[in-house]
Amino acid sequence: MSFLIDLFLHLDTHMAAVIAQYGAWTYGLLFFIIFMETGFVVTPFLPGDSLIFAAGTFAAIGSINLWLLLILLMIAAIAGNTANYWIGYWLGDEAKNIKWIKQDYMDRTHAFFEKYGGKTIFLARFIPIIRTFAPFVAGIGKMPFDYFSMYNVTGCIVWVALFSFAGYFFGNIPFVRDHFSMVVIGIVVISLLPAVWEAWQARRKNVNA
Repeated sequence: MSFLIDLFLHLDTHMAAVIAQYGAWTYGLLFFIIFMETGFVVTPFLPGDSLIFAAGTFAAIGSINLWLLLILLMIAAIAGNTANYWIGYWLGDEAKNIKWIKQDYMDRTHAFFEKYGGKTIFLARFIPIIRTFAPFVAGIGKMPFDYFSMYNVTGCIVWVALFSFAGYFFGNIPFVRDHFSMVVIGIVVISLLPAVWEAWQARRKNVNA
């Protein structure tokens, strides 16, 4: 846990070390992390938004090729969501009996589906934890794959592009560079706000019921 916290808070330092040591293999590592973060319900703790933002900052100084980064991470996100969908589709209702799948996260994701329908697949890309469970729940619910894919591809492209370009254009501003840890925390907090709001509304409804 302490390693994950340190990874989040010092993404810029860790990424600089990885690029210096592994060079082009960095693309493979980034691809793997983004695929895992969205592709399996047991890995929602991996960095997503903040990692792509950090990668964008290194693209701005020429350490990473921006266009290659965009293409690879878009493919990773789309493929991860697709794998997660088919895992949920295959498990079906049996997923509710698997102890290592947090039911609380499942319930929050169900709440998003009840409110936003298929748009949840798109919106979830911007919400940590929910984005990991959304394709899984869509698979369990047997959402038509074509319908799922439409929101999946669109959401992944917008998500990767948004955070990559944000890091590219703003990540090396002196204030952001000097307070990178605070910026990363800010990204995580802002990303979590919609999920917190939905959880609070759901709890308020239960209390008033």
